[in-house]
Amino acid sequence: MKLHRLPLWQLERHFKPHSTLSSPQLTRLCSTNPASSTFSKHSSKLKCINLECNSRSTAARRAYSTTISAKDILFGQPVYETHPHVLKSGELTPGITAQEYHERRASLINSLPPNSAVILPSATLHYRSGAVFHPFRQESNFLYLTGFSEPESLAVLTKTDGVDDYLFHLYCRPKDPKAEQWTGPWSGVDAARDVWNADLAGDIGRVENLLADALKGVKQIYTDAELTNNGVFTKFGNLLSSAAPKVKTAPLKPYVNALRAVKSPAEIANMRRAGRDSGRALTEAMRRPWKYEKELAAFLEYQYQMSGLDGQAYIPVVAGGKKATLIHYVLNNGILNDSEFVLVDAGGEYGTYIADITRTWPISGKFSPAQKDLYNAVLRAQRSSVSLCRASANVTLDKLHHITENALRDQLQQLGFDVSGDRMGILFPHHVGHYIGLDVHDVPGYPRNVALKDGHCITIEPGVYVPDDERWPKAFRGLGIRIEDSVCVGDDSPLILTTEAVKEVDDIEALRN
Repeated sequence: MKLHRLPLWQLERHFKPHSTLSSPQLTRLCSTNPASSTFSKHSSKLKCINLECNSRSTAARRAYSTTISAKDILFGQPVYETHPHVLKSGELTPGITAQEYHERRASLINSLPPNSAVILPSATLHYRSGAVFHPFRQESNFLYLTGFSEPESLAVLTKTDGVDDYLFHLYCRPKDPKAEQWTGPWSGVDAARDVWNADLAGDIGRVENLLADALKGVKQIYTDAELTNNGVFTKFGNLLSSAAPKVKTAPLKPYVNALRAVKSPAEIANMRRAGRDSGRALTEAMRRPWKYEKELAAFLEYQYQMSGLDGQAYIPVVAGGKKATLIHYVLNNGILNDSEFVLVDAGGEYGTYIADITRTWPISGKFSPAQKDLYNAVLRAQRSSVSLCRASANVTLDKLHHITENALRDQLQQLGFDVSGDRMGILFPHHVGHYIGLDVHDVPGYPRNVALKDGHCITIEPGVYVPDDERWPKAFRGLGIRIEDSVCVGDDSPLILTTEAVKEVDDIEALRN
């Protein structure tokens, strides 16, 4: 088992106030209680910097003055010292501590064979047009395992000899004041080690040599990065073939999916926060008359930001009238008419964890008899399926879909619909739900035929979309209704994460009284 030496600067923090940190290494998100500290407990050691990893002295390695306060340093993302209104002490991202990030890495490494490594390239910055770029969003597995949210980065985990023991390598951009004047701040190599707890950190510009050293002795590499494109090595493929030319590769996704699919209490708390504030925003929107789809969409995004969420989790659907029969209508540029429904599929995110909600309501605030009948048919099926989101029900997402479709079929028959043959596939063309978490459609590739268990988080979203033709009862033609909640599966009962978004007919109508 590799031993980590306890640096002198860590000892210093017990004798100096947190607000007068004298070394940039003190920018770790620490408290004097190790259990809530950025330092990650390995089973029999404290994971911190090994001074023997670098022959230079601590002072020589530092890019910052030893007298500067941590709160005055600019990082590429919030840290506790600079953003105490966003992060609590010990957290690397909102709600998620450095300890939890370590435990995720340890769990992943424990699932892999000896002499193996995990390689995770960061996401790249995407451009809308010309020099106009989109906000950067880190690749989800990279973020899940590191909490580090910058482009031009590479994370490597190598399995070492001990149980729960691994080396975490993080390669990123070094501090560059001239470049940062144009692009905004980068966290730098020192912060990769001192804040994000990398055992070994280095300049991404030297990654070929650094990666070759990191992969010595490795016999199996797990990665989902694209190695070839049309039979030609990608940039990453060339890097890997140069650094480890004879080492076999295998997909990482199955191993990470198994971890990400079951949410921790901290993850569920983030999703509950996103669901609560998103639900309140939707309920507030239902109180008001709207003339244009874009105004309603802008109102929701404003409400997310003002409530403390990060912003919207995805481009919303704000579909008035017949456009509600288009599952992913996102133009959101039409007029809203009082005689029609509006279908809104929208949600915010908190700490990059999302809420996914759909509500349908009459723009006038009052249901017509036909609107109420069809809406209640969908609502009954939705409530029934939500009640089965518990481990004791022993159902899968696919089973829930079958149950929901049968419930909708019964309800529609009572309203005079002919649901023979393949007609249910026309009226209800999508699956009843999907997994949620860091992504709206979380853990891509994780199967829907797995029995739901405590910690699985999913959506339940039955819908009926009636084409405007003579096959269907006249009163319901052109109506589109979907009702969706985000739900966390419990042992014996579901936790509805989005309950603040009202959905009963009486409650919706009462909002305008």
